[in-house]
Amino acid sequence: MQSGKAKTDIWVLEFEQSEARKPDPLMGWTGSGDTQAQVKLNFPSKDAAKEYAAKHGIAARVHSTPAKTLKLQAYADNFK
Repeated sequence: MQSGKAKTDIWVLEFEQSEARKPDPLMGWTGSGDTQAQVKLNFPSKDAAKEYAAKHGIAARVHSTPAKTLKLQAYADNFK
């Protein structure tokens, strides 16, 4: 398996849930009436995402990208 870097430069704006999820009495599936939690907006840069949030009055938090750690090993190490 290979881990690629596709779509790692896209910034995503996700809305928080405004109401708690609850189980459906008939089927038992969890859901809520909050449709905005299903919306994800993609932006080409962090500045564009912040600008959109400020323009529309959305309180935004930026989560920093975790540091990438490489585990370098040879294929032969799988058989030791």
